[in-house]
Amino acid sequence: MFLDKLLAWTSKDLAMDLGTANTLIYHKRQGIVLNEPSVVALSRDNGRPVAVGHEAKAFLGRTPHKIITIRPLKDGVIADFDVTRVMIKSFLSRVLKSSRLIKPRLLIGVPTGITQVEKRAVIESAELAGAREIFLIEEPMAAAIGAGLPIDLPRGNMIVDIGGGTTEVAVISMSATAYSESIRVAGDETNESIGRYIQKKYQVLIGETTAEQIKFKIGSAFELSQPLATEFSGKDLVTGIPRTVRISDAEVREAIAEPVEAIVEAVGRAFEKTPPELVSDIYEQGIVMAGGGSLLMGLDRRLNHVTGVTVHLAEDPLTCVVMGAGIAMDDFKKYRQVFIN
Repeated sequence: MFLDKLLAWTSKDLAMDLGTANTLIYHKRQGIVLNEPSVVALSRDNGRPVAVGHEAKAFLGRTPHKIITIRPLKDGVIADFDVTRVMIKSFLSRVLKSSRLIKPRLLIGVPTGITQVEKRAVIESAELAGAREIFLIEEPMAAAIGAGLPIDLPRGNMIVDIGGGTTEVAVISMSATAYSESIRVAGDETNESIGRYIQKKYQVLIGETTAEQIKFKIGSAFELSQPLATEFSGKDLVTGIPRTVRISDAEVREAIAEPVEAIVEAVGRAFEKTPPELVSDIYEQGIVMAGGGSLLMGLDRRLNHVTGVTVHLAEDPLTCVVMGAGIAMDDFKKYRQVFIN
C-alpha cells in the first residue's frame, strides 16, 4: 500500500498520441517532449532494433538487405505487437531518461470504435514498455479538448480529426459523444493513391516518401486560384532507370479524389445521424478540423462547399490529440469521465 502511494506521488504522468504516422508524448510539466515518426528499423539477422523514429524513417525505401523498416501501426491500430512494444519502450526511455525506475501513468489516444482485442494490444504494449497505469481516450475527444472546444457544455461540437491511418468524425456534447465514426481512410491512403496514379499514368514507380512530398507541395481537395506543379524523380518501369516527371495540382487532385470523397461523405453521414438541435449548434459555430491530414490545401473549402457550414482549422492541428490528452491527464478528476473504460 505504501509503495503504491509512493509510486503515485513520484511517477510522471504522460499522454501519448500513438499515431499511424507519428507518435507524440506530452509531459505534465514540460508539454510535448517527443514527436517522432512511428517507424522502427530492425536487423533481419537477429530482429533487434537498429533505429526508431526519425532515424528509422530516413531508412524507408533505402535499407540494405540486412535491415527492414516497419511501421507497426496500420489504420490507427497495432498491426505488429512486438515492434510496437519496442517502439513505445524506446520513446518512453527517451522521455523518462534518468527516471527510468519510476513507472509513469500513461493516457493513450485511440481511434473511435477500437475493438476489445485492439484495446488489449495497446494496453499490453504500454505495460510491457514500462507504464504503471494505462488509460485510453478516443482521439476525437482528445482532439476536441486540444482544439479548445467547450465539450462540457450542452452544445454540439463537431470535430474532424484526419490522421495518417484514420479519419475520426465526432459530435460531442456534455463531455459525451453524441455521434462518432472512424473510417480507415486518411493521409496514408492519399499517399498511396498518388503513387498508384503516377505508376499507371507515367509508368514510373515512386516511394512513399516521394508521394507524401508531392502531396505536401501541390496536393489539394479544391481547385486552387493559382495552378501549381512540381517535378519528382522515380524509377521508369520500362527501362529501370531514373526518370523525372512534372505533375500538376489538377493531376494530384484527380489522384486523391477517392479518399477525399470518402472523408467528405463521412462528414455528411454525421450530419444525417446527429439530432437536429446539435446540428443547429454546429451550423452556428462551425466544424473544427484537426490532424495532419487536415492541412491538405482546400479541404476546408471542399467541406464548406458540400455542407454549407463554416470550417475552422485548429490552431495546431498536428498536436491537438496529444495536447488534449495531456490536458485531460493534467486535470485527471475533471476529465476521468471521458476516458474509455
